[in-house]
Amino acid sequence: MCGLTGFLSLNADGQSSPRSRDDSRAILERMTESLRHRGPDDGDVWLDETSRVGLGHRRLSILDLSPAGHQPMTSHCGRFVIVYNGEIYNHLELRPELEGRGITFRGHSDTETLLAGISNWGVGGMIRQCVGMFALAVWDRHERTLTLVRDRLGIKPLYYGLAKRAGGERVLLFGSELKPFREHPDFDATVDRTSVQLLMQHSYVPSPRSIYAGVWKLPPGCLVTVPMEWQEPELPQPARWWNIKHRVEEIRRANSSVEQSESIGQLDSLLRDAVSLRMLSDVPLGAFLSGGIDSSLVVALMQQQSSRPVKTFSIGFEEDGYNEATHAKAVAEHLGTEHTELYVTPQQARDVIPNLPTMFDEPFADSSQIPTFLVSQMAREHVTVVLSGDGGDELFGGYNRYFHLWNRWQKLNRIPARRAIAAMFGATGRALPRGRWRDRFRYRAQLAGLPDAGALYQHGNLHWPQTDPIVIGAGPSDTLYWQRDHWIGHDFAMEPFEQWMWLDAATYLPDDILTKVDRASMAVSLEARVPLLDHRVFEFAWTQPLDWKVAGGTGKQPLRQILGRYVPRELFERPKMGFGVPIDAWLRGPLRDWAEALLDESRLSREGFFNPQPIRQKWDEHLAGQTDWHYHLWDVLMFQSWLEAQSS
Repeated sequence: MCGLTGFLSLNADGQSSPRSRDDSRAILERMTESLRHRGPDDGDVWLDETSRVGLGHRRLSILDLSPAGHQPMTSHCGRFVIVYNGEIYNHLELRPELEGRGITFRGHSDTETLLAGISNWGVGGMIRQCVGMFALAVWDRHERTLTLVRDRLGIKPLYYGLAKRAGGERVLLFGSELKPFREHPDFDATVDRTSVQLLMQHSYVPSPRSIYAGVWKLPPGCLVTVPMEWQEPELPQPARWWNIKHRVEEIRRANSSVEQSESIGQLDSLLRDAVSLRMLSDVPLGAFLSGGIDSSLVVALMQQQSSRPVKTFSIGFEEDGYNEATHAKAVAEHLGTEHTELYVTPQQARDVIPNLPTMFDEPFADSSQIPTFLVSQMAREHVTVVLSGDGGDELFGGYNRYFHLWNRWQKLNRIPARRAIAAMFGATGRALPRGRWRDRFRYRAQLAGLPDAGALYQHGNLHWPQTDPIVIGAGPSDTLYWQRDHWIGHDFAMEPFEQWMWLDAATYLPDDILTKVDRASMAVSLEARVPLLDHRVFEFAWTQPLDWKVAGGTGKQPLRQILGRYVPRELFERPKMGFGVPIDAWLRGPLRDWAEALLDESRLSREGFFNPQPIRQKWDEHLAGQTDWHYHLWDVLMFQSWLEAQSS
């Protein structure tokens, strides 16, 4: 696991950059050094002969700890130079064919395999053969093009965007995080107000946007190739080399007939292989264990394939409703792992909050970021690599909200004259003075007027459904979440549950869950691997009918059946818990002064991003205990905290 960054000067006349080589190198070194936490073991930069192309890399050594794995790395033929972040788990399986083509490998790093494959099969031909997680930048010295690539499901991050010099020269910047951008003297750190609006709705900034205007997240499964002589005002559009929507539609249309028992056996075998591949490491390895189905299954499959006790890690809280540590301990004892747990005090958890803006680089408001960081910090004291159970909910229908919203939709559909009732609620809301009752009637009007289950899911997952009165100067929401014409099932029949699972896998999973795991783990130089998101597991999960995944008001039925082969059901069959902290109570208690300062009405007005009135109304109602608004308030507070950090 590593961090990458770099730049490409897009001079229309094809001449060398006016910056001296020393200046260009100094800039690139600062950009690279900003990612030291992602790769504390090694680092270097590469400049082309004209200093117009720069690649920087920080390395967390996992495979081939020798200098043979050093990056930036040049191909044997001398044509390609690469910086790469991630792991290609099947790279040793790809080597024999490459060796048959005359390649002699210096070491056993996956970077060398990746680069040799690109030399022989091209970027697209190589990455389609890869099983793994990756973000990479490849400079082609013959074609004078830079290609940026992100893995299929967006496990590893990659940002890119244009900066402009006073003389008109344009510079393409890219990096694993946004920190390197701020180290480049030409970067314009203008906040994108539409991204602020999206943050208020989702608690994260959805792809392809970032918090900065003109800086983009490369979407999952995409690549973008930029020629050095590119003269258009906008960068080329990313191309999909693996399309999550098309793959799911192809799988569902195929309608392959397999007996359920046979399908479970195939899934068990596939998961076993996915876990085994991710146990390949030249440094100490362990796993996060919450005691839930997903992490327990990953650990069970690890232990079943390990000759020694697997190192497992969990954290606990004393507060009721937030502690899964006892469940994790019971699973660990049954499996015989070497288990480490930490009971976190409220003060330890709150001490993380000031570091969140730096850790996440752009505002990010999923409060489970706090325990994710704490368990990563604890694990890093013992291991360098962990396996995590993320992805099971999106693939196998595990989220409680799927069931809550489906039940709500069924109730709404039973209401006679629903549209007329929606109009009545709306009229009543408009007649009421501004306040809590007006908001409630408007909410009921919106709910009753929703046309279908997809619209209900859009509406039901938003923190601030109406952001026009909140964010000043924002444009329309334009991400995949709002583009119903691009949803799976738009062109053929699809159960609402499956639409929602796919939408979460395409949006919430990469932009929230995987972002959280990546930043929290990499903040302490820990590599996190996610075997349930092996693309082969993803594709196989979509061959299973919905009623095999969801039954009796609970999801993840195939995972439950497989886990039951290794762990007694009484150890994991219980209501699903979230992985969070009691932000609601903290805002009324120890975080009150901190929040009050960030939500000060005059401050909000002066900064000019928010209309203070609706925010202050929710703050007052929360403090009074009238309504729990902590989700809404945490969105605002994380932006405010991030904004404050930018000016310090």
